[in-house]
Amino acid sequence: MSSTRNRRPSTNVTPNQTPLLQRRLKTKPALAVIAVLLLGNVLWFISWLIPNKGQEIGSDEQVAAIDGDVITRQEWMIAMEERYGKETLQNLVNETVMEKAAKTYKIKVTDKEIDLELALMRSAQDKYDTAMQNLSAEQLRQKIRSQLILDKVLTKDVVIEEENVEKYYEENQGLYNTKTSYRTNFIEVDSKKAADEALGELKNGSDFTVLAREISVDSASASLGGDIGFLTENQENVDPAIINTVKSLKADEVSKAFKLDNGHYGIVQVQEILEGQSFTYDDVKEHIERELALEQLPQSVTPEAFWSEFNATWYYGETKKEK
Repeated sequence: MSSTRNRRPSTNVTPNQTPLLQRRLKTKPALAVIAVLLLGNVLWFISWLIPNKGQEIGSDEQVAAIDGDVITRQEWMIAMEERYGKETLQNLVNETVMEKAAKTYKIKVTDKEIDLELALMRSAQDKYDTAMQNLSAEQLRQKIRSQLILDKVLTKDVVIEEENVEKYYEENQGLYNTKTSYRTNFIEVDSKKAADEALGELKNGSDFTVLAREISVDSASASLGGDIGFLTENQENVDPAIINTVKSLKADEVSKAFKLDNGHYGIVQVQEILEGQSFTYDDVKEHIERELALEQLPQSVTPEAFWSEFNATWYYGETKKEK
């Protein structure tokens, strides 16, 4: 932003110097590819729109024209399938495979566990996170659920000594005291006049996200409709003027124009406010055990490793192989 795994591991675990939570939140294999997979989520229907290779798709209906050159619905559907279809279908298969694994291995994931992971993910954000911005609340919860199933399957036979769990909690309690966070939309313009004009449009009913895409000079957030994720107090990578303004707003409220450190002007809208939380040892014990166990696995494992176990096949032919 311009302004702003399958042998049994050892049971004697010594926590690493770098907090495991912060490191794994950034490297979990399934979450690491969310940003790519999300591009196709809105196109989920492609997998059944194109059921057989070579089958004629759509029709000659015109969907666009440039200087008389027509783009047909058939061309549109083919282009979407080629660009996003494979990733989208892979995502759907992975989620279904993980649900099968949960039944096979008798793995349960509760809403409380998802809530905890979500709170910890938000509090651990230390930079602009496109994975969070591209997901709806429901999609994000499903991603976390699938990841938790995978992690539980991989660590079900790993034994972690409780003294190591207690030690890690004592040394990293700051990770489990989350700050109040504000999911924020942002518009940046180069002058006070432009900011006032934008506020006038918003007052007259313009949608904040649409306006952000149209006029914001912060290209990274503009492409996401102004969404800059969950901000917390004293967040180092964000202009302090943004943080100070956000803290004064209620959910769904739009700010007045304010000056940024770079001389530009900003407007923010708070989508959602999540109050800070303090998690006890009992709240996070299983989470820490799982994180420590995952650190002992010889390599990262993604859902594709389970495709053959559950006879997963797909439109693209060969069974997906673990890379």
